[in-house]
Amino acid sequence: MKKYLNELKNCALFSGISDGDLPAMLSCLGARVSEIEKNRVIFEEGSEAKTIGVVLSGAVQLVQDDYYGNRSIVALISPGELFGESFACARVESLPVSVVASADGRVLLLDFSRVVTTCSNACKFHSRMIFNLLRLVAEKNLVFNQKIEITSRRTTREKLMTYLMYQAKLNKSSSFTVPYDRQGLADYLGVERSALSAEISRLRAEGIIESRKSEFRIL
Repeated sequence: MKKYLNELKNCALFSGISDGDLPAMLSCLGARVSEIEKNRVIFEEGSEAKTIGVVLSGAVQLVQDDYYGNRSIVALISPGELFGESFACARVESLPVSVVASADGRVLLLDFSRVVTTCSNACKFHSRMIFNLLRLVAEKNLVFNQKIEITSRRTTREKLMTYLMYQAKLNKSSSFTVPYDRQGLADYLGVERSALSAEISRLRAEGIIESRKSEFRIL
């Protein structure tokens, strides 16, 4: 586990916890590292929400499939970020989404009950970790609210432009790269890929944007 300490220090869940405390903390939490391959299902929709994960490398997506098999990307989780924590905190009986690897990498898995319950050793890092967890859950709710704002727009054009303007603001530049391919972007926006491609072409023709694959520029 020690070889992952540098990756763990980049995770906000462990903010304020000293390097010397990290090994003991991971042992106390029953932490385990799992190698992931692209498209591997880490948590399946309907499974128990008792584990939270930290992306050490690669990336994972929260995805939801409807009755007809149409996929929607709820969120993209990058290195240093958590997944499953909101559902574990809410004590939902089963996960409403699946967690799927979108790239090869590694994840750290933690028993949620051990994270939020002080052990018999009264480890001093527990209170700090619980504080970090609450802050991260609050930040994740803001991200979900932002997605609702994007996907609640009426048309494909409005959804796309709202998303692109958000990305420009996030990157502090009119030129940026989005973290999705064309199908992934369509799944995130909740639109058909063909409709999205047609709208991008129209926006380019009208001189509103420039784009190449996942690279965009708002003119």
